[in-house]
Formats: sequence, C-alpha cells, structure tokens
Amino acid sequence: MTTRRQFIVACSSGAVAFAESLSALGQGGAARGVRLRLAASAGQAAADTLVEDLVAGNRILAMEGVLDAMGHISVRHGTRPDHFLLARSMAPELVTAADIMEYDLDGNAIDARDRTSYLERFIHSEIYRVRPDVRAVVHCHTASLIPFADSDVPLRAMYHMAAFVAEGVPVFDIRKAAGLTDLLVRDAPLGKALAKSLGQKSAALMRGHGAVVVAASIPNVVGRSIYLDVNARAQAQAIALGGKITYVEADEAKLRMSDTNEYSRAWGSLEAQGSAVSTTYGIRERTGSGVGQRGPEAVGSGKAGGCAAQIRRGSRCRGCESQQVAGLSRRVCRCPRHARS
Repeated sequence: MTTRRQFIVACSSGAVAFAESLSALGQGGAARGVRLRLAASAGQAAADTLVEDLVAGNRILAMEGVLDAMGHISVRHGTRPDHFLLARSMAPELVTAADIMEYDLDGNAIDARDRTSYLERFIHSEIYRVRPDVRAVVHCHTASLIPFADSDVPLRAMYHMAAFVAEGVPVFDIRKAAGLTDLLVRDAPLGKALAKSLGQKSAALMRGHGAVVVAASIPNVVGRSIYLDVNARAQAQAIALGGKITYVEADEAKLRMSDTNEYSRAWGSLEAQGSAVSTTYGIRERTGSGVGQRGPEAVGSGKAGGCAAQIRRGSRCRGCESQQVAGLSRRVCRCPRHARS
C-alpha cells in the first residue's frame, strides 16, 4: 500500500521532471512557471502532512498514556529550520490541525490570534536551537520514568525496541541551573540548561518532573517516547526480581539505531489505532481560524456505547454516547463527553 509520504514524494518528483521536460523543449519560461506552481503545491501538501502527523502524534501519545493533559510534542518547521510547530496550550488528546501554532526559536508565536501558548515551550525552542539534527521533541510526565529521574538508579536499555537508551539517559536537575524553582522550564535560560543536559543524547530525565525525548522525525520521537516508558517499566520489574540483569550493550544499540526509520511499522499501526479511537469517541476536526476553538468536537453516535474505561475496567460511564471499538484497551477513560464515575 502506498503511504501518504510516498505519494507526496512521487508527486513532487513528477512535477520537477515535467518542468525539466518543458525546459528541454525550449520552453524555459513556461517551465520555470510550472516548476514554481507545482513546487508550491507539493510544498503545501508536505506542510499539511507535517501538521497531520503532529496532530496524530498528540493523540497517539495521549492514547498510549505517555502524555497527560500537560505534556506536548512539537516538530521543526518543514521549510524554516529556525521555526517549529506546536499546539496551543491544551490537552494533547484534543488537538486538531486548527490548534497548531508556529514559533520562532525564542519561543515567540508567529500568529497567536489570542491562542494561549504552553508555558514550557522553551524546552522545544532551545533544543531546536542547539540540535540541528533534531526535528521532533516530546516533553512528558510519564509515571514510569519518575523513579529513575528521582533516584540514583540509572535508566538502562532492556531490549532492542528501546536501544537508544543504551547511549545513556542523563538527568536534568533544575536546582543546578536556577536553585529553588517550581520545577517548570518557564524561560529560555532554563530551556538552554535542559538542552545542555540532554547533550547529543536521545532522551533526558527531569528530576521531579518527567522527561524530554528527541528524534529526527515525528514517527521516531513518538516511538521512542512509547518504548522509553515500556523500557522503564520492564527495568523496574527486572530489578524487583532481584537477580542479575543483562542490559543491551552500547555496541548492540548502535547497530539497531543505524535504521533511521526504526519505528515506521509501529507508526502505521499507532496511526490507525489513533484514528479508530477518534472515531469511537465521535471526534471530528473543526474548521476555521482556530481562534477560541477547543479542538475536537464530540459528536454523539445516537446510541449508548462503552467508553474505554467501561471496556477495560468495567466502570460505569454516565453520558458517554461513543461507540465501542472491538479490542480497544486503554489505561484511562478519555471520552471528551463523559462524566467520570
């Protein structure tokens, strides 16, 4: 099956080839005009895909329990490397394309339109500033990571899906950068200090807070964030067994990490699951300028169904009108319309 990215690349290549053919026939001026128009069209399609992937990344990480209502994911701008895209301040599971905002590397919104920004956007801006190889950033508060962020037990790679952990996961202690704080990365100097702690690694823990994960693409940063969580839980379980633990070695990890599309298969599956969850909950995209909008709109299916909590835990969910999806399993109920029991 042809993926959306493959389709866009094919269209872009075809456009360039067509324009070059016109040029070869002596129609240079026409060719340049065609090239510009087709390149603009292909560029817009690529930009739209980037936004779609960012929206999908938000929902997938919320679905997987990696992001809570306060976490966020960003991506470097496709044509302006000194800019990045990040949703306005809202719960990741509710993000739509209309909520995506553009920022410069000082954390300034390019076109805010009264939309509120995440307080900790400086995590993203300062990492993009010093890491040109990074194209996507996740900041999370994943519970499994906190024990390793707050203790002297280092996070180690347990298996190949989290091989990047073997390169080391430093711990950022905000006290060393700013003394007594509320633990939030509220400004550029704190973001710079975090980026320095991260160094050239793929992830860093944040004492009393959570973690930051980086990668060269949205699929990879989403995959790394999910498997960082899985790895932490597996390590805690292995430690609890009390025996000797054999971790993934750094040389083994390098061989695994040579695959630049390490999570491409997982991304396709996760994207499909995210779409199924959105359909189940009756979420549809709102259109318009995005000013003052709350993102997805819950649309009742017309019949009482079961939310994820009801399916997973057997709890009663009052007022939930979403339909069930066979096999749907999540840690918590996230139906936008329900009232928790």
